[in-house]
Amino acid sequence: MAMLSAIATAVFLVLFVGITWWAFSAHRRAANAESAMLPFMLPDEAEVAGARIDASHPRVNKDTQS
Repeated sequence: MAMLSAIATAVFLVLFVGITWWAFSAHRRAANAESAMLPFMLPDEAEVAGARIDASHPRVNKDTQS
């Protein structure tokens, strides 16, 4: 059983190192830069909340009220 545990540990260590190397390799630099900017591409929460309020409560034109 100890041999199986040692083999599994070695396999997962190699897998972890391989995925880490792939994720930070030079050919992934553009994708990583794009992914890093994703939070800044979202609209601000206040703008989204304001748009929801405006859409659910249409403005009444004061000139047309009697």
